[in-house]
Amino acid sequence: MGQVDLVVRGGTVFDGTGAPGVEADVAVDAGRIVAVGPHLALKGREEIDARGLLVTPGWVDIHTHYDGQVTWASRLDPSSTLGATTVVMGNCGVGFAPVRPQDHDTLIRLMEGVEDIPGAALHEGLTWKWESFGDYMDAVDSIPHDIDVGLQVPHGALRVYVMGERGANREPATADENAAMREITAEAIRQGALGFSTTRTMVHRTADGDLTPTIGAARDEMLAIAQGLADAGSGVLQIVSDFKDMDEEFALLREMMVVAGQPLSFSMVQADVVPDQWRHLMERLDKAADDGLPMKAVIAGRPVGLMLGLQGSAHPFISRPSYQEIADLPLDEKVARMRDPAFRARLIAEAPAKGHPFINSLAGAYHKMFELGDPPNYEPDPKDSLGAKAKALGVNPDELVYDALIADEGRAFLYFPMHNYVEGSLDNVRTMIDSPNTLSGLSDGGAHVGAICDVSLPTFMLTHWVRDRTRGPRFDLARMIHIQTQVTAESVGLLDRGVIAPGYLGDLNVIDFDRLQLKAPYMVYDLPTGARRLMQEADGYVATIKSGQVIYREGQPTGALPGRLVRGRQPAPQAFAAE
Repeated sequence: MGQVDLVVRGGTVFDGTGAPGVEADVAVDAGRIVAVGPHLALKGREEIDARGLLVTPGWVDIHTHYDGQVTWASRLDPSSTLGATTVVMGNCGVGFAPVRPQDHDTLIRLMEGVEDIPGAALHEGLTWKWESFGDYMDAVDSIPHDIDVGLQVPHGALRVYVMGERGANREPATADENAAMREITAEAIRQGALGFSTTRTMVHRTADGDLTPTIGAARDEMLAIAQGLADAGSGVLQIVSDFKDMDEEFALLREMMVVAGQPLSFSMVQADVVPDQWRHLMERLDKAADDGLPMKAVIAGRPVGLMLGLQGSAHPFISRPSYQEIADLPLDEKVARMRDPAFRARLIAEAPAKGHPFINSLAGAYHKMFELGDPPNYEPDPKDSLGAKAKALGVNPDELVYDALIADEGRAFLYFPMHNYVEGSLDNVRTMIDSPNTLSGLSDGGAHVGAICDVSLPTFMLTHWVRDRTRGPRFDLARMIHIQTQVTAESVGLLDRGVIAPGYLGDLNVIDFDRLQLKAPYMVYDLPTGARRLMQEADGYVATIKSGQVIYREGQPTGALPGRLVRGRQPAPQAFAAE
């Protein structure tokens, strides 16, 4: 009987291909799966009894923003604590390479504004021991990590690197500058970048409120960069856009794909202000697929949810003058002041101050404010909104909002489904998920650390969409596993993972599905300078395994750090069997 590093015994194995689960053992040696089958004779140096449990591939999360964290921390939590074994960052056109020393602050302000990562933490944590994208990859590669990471070339950093202040100010690139961006992109792809990303939405702003450097990038610039991918013969294109002129923008995306000869994805949500746009995008997406173009829309399987709270970046009273008086107080002192009846009456009676358009736009949207609960409810019934409850009680909704914010000593959060909840249910999201031309993503792990905690999306896809949903149809478990393992891995060219079969990476989750349950998000203060970030945990992850090493047991780190930087596309393995 041969010996291997690890055997996971007797679990119900969902192999990631969409096939039904089967009871089997999984053997891993030297980081790779070497055998899958019932009652394997192989003996493991370590063995896990998975009888009655699910065994799945580790989640492959293709839309995260750990670009800073990956340079100062070994653990890519909370993604890694919630079953992810590979994450891809550098999305939305923001990142920290290539960069010149004089532009460090520009890129920090860009990341801080677009992704709500505290600038002070970035200033403290980033070492800037790099200039080129290759240097940045080397810096990431020099730090051991718990899970694998893949990087993309961010357009914002690229543009500022080539054009300097002109690039930051959104001036048109010259032919020589376009050629330089093409060359740098090709070089980065050859050195191991998985792709290129950009943002073309007015929503994304710097910390100073300015538009991002890439918002008005001309067709010639975009096609020059696409040519860089063609030169390298690899990579993917990742786009965020407003699609204001949908036909013109879609024509550009199609042209970029043709020039690059590579796949393209764009982010898609249902926004309140353009509630039918996603349907028109789906029509064009399906047409592109029919035309043989490898285009996908990356979607979120639940609302993009704001966490409104006294500890966070946003809540409905931020723009009230009385709140501004206490905004900088420690939480306990703030809550004590807010419990004073006179202060409460004064604040609730005040009108919001002008100059806070985003906060003031959501401050009156009581129909979309919900108490989050523990476990959290991500498909709440509209009749349970604070607006509906206030109407039933005949009280000012601000009274209920106020009480909810100071609950749990001010640590409670209200849930505000910002996107994907126009009709008050996830029926439209189900249609998006069901399309063969969409990808499961938009978890934004590592980003929006004071306002959004959607990093738990892969877990939610199993608990809500397979087991718990009561407000409409659910999905098959094998399919839900498939779309966030093999499908997401292949979408970024990582053909060596996302499947449980001989030759593939030994990236696994052992899950007690009956016990799998998300917990309510909470705030921690562990970023550099003690800056805050939202954290979330789950019960039911018995073990998460990266390259054959157990990295988490019941959500707790083991100390193993087998993760690495993934450089470029990875070929599908040739199947082999243990001796």
